[in-house]
Amino acid sequence: MIVFDLCCMLGDHRFEAWFASSEGFADQQARGLIGCPVCGDTDIKKAVMAPRVGAKSNQIATTEPGKPVDTVAPTDMSPDLIRRVVAEIAAKQAAMLPQSRWVGRDFADAARAMHEGRAPDDLIHGQASPDEAQALRDDGIAAMPLLVPIVPPDAVN
Repeated sequence: MIVFDLCCMLGDHRFEAWFASSEGFADQQARGLIGCPVCGDTDIKKAVMAPRVGAKSNQIATTEPGKPVDTVAPTDMSPDLIRRVVAEIAAKQAAMLPQSRWVGRDFADAARAMHEGRAPDDLIHGQASPDEAQALRDDGIAAMPLLVPIVPPDAVN
């Protein structure tokens, strides 16, 4: 995997994205599959970025005793830490959902109508098939799956 700092041409918004390889980035860029998370522009270029240079192989990495490490490697994550992180994600999502309108199976149509200006912008959530979700992405319409599954409001007792 490789991470690139990217920039849209429309609003000069900077963001980063992960790709399998440089060729993977070039392919997605050529097909217009990379969109700015701020404005949706698909005219994307690589931004200037500082290279990540690893330590020399003959050097031993050390940390000061008692000084906390800034990052945790995924392999060092305990099951308890993973449970806490998932619980925090679920809590943030639960706090966000009441501010969003449930549109059910009409999600793709509602998102497209807002994108095209046929409906006012609104926070929505609902259901879309994988094909509908891919069509939204192909058309540069920002949508993402909820990270924690929910029970649709019409299915709650």
